[in-house]
Amino acid sequence: MTAKLFLHGVPDSPAIWRPLLAELDLGDTPVAVPALPGFTAPLPVGFPATKEAYADWAVGQAEALFAAHGPIDIIGHDWGALIAQRVAMLRPDLLRSWAVSNAVIDPDYRGHRLARIWNTPILGELFMALSKPAKLAAGLAAAGMPADIAAEEAAQWANKDKRRAILKLYRSAKGLSFAHDWALDIPKLPTAGALVWGAGDPYVELSVAQRFAATTGTPLTVIDGAGHWAIAERPVEVAAALKAFWSGLSTG
Repeated sequence: MTAKLFLHGVPDSPAIWRPLLAELDLGDTPVAVPALPGFTAPLPVGFPATKEAYADWAVGQAEALFAAHGPIDIIGHDWGALIAQRVAMLRPDLLRSWAVSNAVIDPDYRGHRLARIWNTPILGELFMALSKPAKLAAGLAAAGMPADIAAEEAAQWANKDKRRAILKLYRSAKGLSFAHDWALDIPKLPTAGALVWGAGDPYVELSVAQRFAATTGTPLTVIDGAGHWAIAERPVEVAAALKAFWSGLSTG
């Protein structure tokens, strides 16, 4: 079976994948679900927490899986989706396929309100200083994240390195603007890719996915009744979409 690498987003952790992994029931398939550096533990010494640093880190994760199991399937959500696509652009030789949910590298997308706040010096620091775990948990749950996972993710907000890493990450991307760097390499994406999108995403609207799908020819599965965290809100439907995609590939 083809090994799978799952990359989470912001402000999440590997916990966000639990509902989907349960539905996928991957059995003996090798699976890696790492935490982005600084998100569940202190930032490694010298790690700059830029988008390029996270992409390089993810390439390392993919290289390790590839060395043990051959070409892999990489799956990403939110920032993990952006990083997964960047890995696919840089190292297509490591992959059998890529699949992303509720974020894509898009030259026209300019970021959501929180991205703009986090990108702004002083304002971003004030947001992080004033943001409390209980309020974060309530906000995540209200946005559709399962309440137990929202509470777990919010508890990690006490990790100052996580908040610091998020600010550095967004500022390295000028909020969420890729027109002048990563988006230039969209033609380098392997054709074996797929999009899975919560129809009601308030952060990255469905129109962004539809535009990307139309421009690149990447198949898009829309999950009705789900928002940004479709992978956890509607894991049955997302699992079905991924299984169908993988079963259509040439091997394993």
